[in-house]
Amino acid sequence: MDELPGRRHSPGWFGAVWGWPALVTLAVTGAGVGSAQPWRDELATWSAATRPLGALARMAGVIDAASWPYYLLMHGWVAAFGDSPTALRLPSVLASAGTAGLTAALGCRLFGRRAGLLGGLLFAVLPGTSRYAQEARPYAFVALLAVLATLLLARALDRPGWRRWVGYAGAVAGLGLAHLVALTLLAAHAATASYAQRAAAPHPAGAPRSAPAHTRRPRPPWGWLVAVLAALAALTPLVLLAVGQRGRQLDWVDRARPADLAALPGAVTQSGAVGGLLLGLAALGAARLGRRALLPAGCVVLPVLLVFLAGLVGPLWVPRYLFFTVPFACVLAGAALGATDPAARPGPAGRAPDGGGVSLPAALGVVLLAGLLGLPDQAALRRSHEWPRDALVDYRGAARVVDEGRRPGDVIVFSPRDSWLFLDLGVRYHLGDRQPRDALVVRDRDARGDYWADECPRPAECLAGVDRVWLVVAGRRADPVDAVPGATGDALRDGFTVERVHPRPGLTVALLTR
Repeated sequence: MDELPGRRHSPGWFGAVWGWPALVTLAVTGAGVGSAQPWRDELATWSAATRPLGALARMAGVIDAASWPYYLLMHGWVAAFGDSPTALRLPSVLASAGTAGLTAALGCRLFGRRAGLLGGLLFAVLPGTSRYAQEARPYAFVALLAVLATLLLARALDRPGWRRWVGYAGAVAGLGLAHLVALTLLAAHAATASYAQRAAAPHPAGAPRSAPAHTRRPRPPWGWLVAVLAALAALTPLVLLAVGQRGRQLDWVDRARPADLAALPGAVTQSGAVGGLLLGLAALGAARLGRRALLPAGCVVLPVLLVFLAGLVGPLWVPRYLFFTVPFACVLAGAALGATDPAARPGPAGRAPDGGGVSLPAALGVVLLAGLLGLPDQAALRRSHEWPRDALVDYRGAARVVDEGRRPGDVIVFSPRDSWLFLDLGVRYHLGDRQPRDALVVRDRDARGDYWADECPRPAECLAGVDRVWLVVAGRRADPVDAVPGATGDALRDGFTVERVHPRPGLTVALLTR
């Protein structure tokens, strides 16, 4: 029987191989995990996770259904461990450590112990790994489940059995619950399963046993098909909800452009230099491995291609949605660096099949180089999660201004209310119960089932009897009241004067007095 490309005997090295990458990832991503203040996407997580379960369920029917399983997980986590920046991000840190370990295990299974170790360590030092480990969003879990599903696929194809296919189906279902876009990974799994089935197909009558795989009678990969169909059936309600919300959920996304493909390595690794290095190493690994690179190379190329093509006709191209492909690029890079692994399966001439590699110290030096190249970006992402990094929206600074100057009877007003900047969420996160009354809210976000609140249709009446208003507006404004549109702006201009203006990065706080 022809071998599945990259298939290896199950090595007994997993404990040693996955442990070091996981520990290094914990050390790197845990450093400064609470330094950057939560940005708007994390504020969305905080808003959803801190709602009562009934309100969280209502929200799933209105917006962000695709993220609802993650929000449910975070609801329980916040109830147990609190909502500080460190607490909100710790699940992602742990998921990233698990991803590094599984990346090493997958590389070990496919290409040998050294390739697995180097691939896992390379994933650990990428700035992109720290970026998504230090973010209260599901992307670290998506990467974890993508690698887990792929590792379980390799095991099930190696030794098929219903227990292994059930495990694989569960991992695929979990992957879809983490992020539906990540199901594009199934294209690579389908190609690998089909190749493996063709390689295992019986020889035609009279054909020599050495006949190549493409001359044999193929059979459908029934085990894989049943597992995937079961997983997709379980995901159907979530898919239907998410598809119905696509227009509102992704209205901020632009159509994909060819230049976006060139920028993708730097975007997912959070560093142009590191992204270029990883891409080069992965390409070198794929070239050396040939057909043996089918599984990890497919897990990189096919999801990117499918999301890009979909992004040409609709709003879908968001680079962070493809972060789950990075571990597979690291597997290929690890194979390129670990080409002289003595544990690798010998080739036809009795030599390691990927000769021409580098020594282990030199390979570790390349991993260290990737880490050093990413140091500026590692430092920058611990200051701000915004992109570009200098586009900080200083919710914490605005909250401090209000907290230091507030008096009993003060109220607060936000403009704009209905934007993705989440000005009200950001200030509320840092002020908590110390925030002045939000004077214009007539129906809160829990009642609406989304991230925004309904405001008073007659602002002048809602502000009657108020002597001091804290106004928070987006952007740096010399005259913040002038930036408020509509009836709210008229009510503020007619009834109040600006006493003090406090510009902060990305927003402006003003104190208005009657």
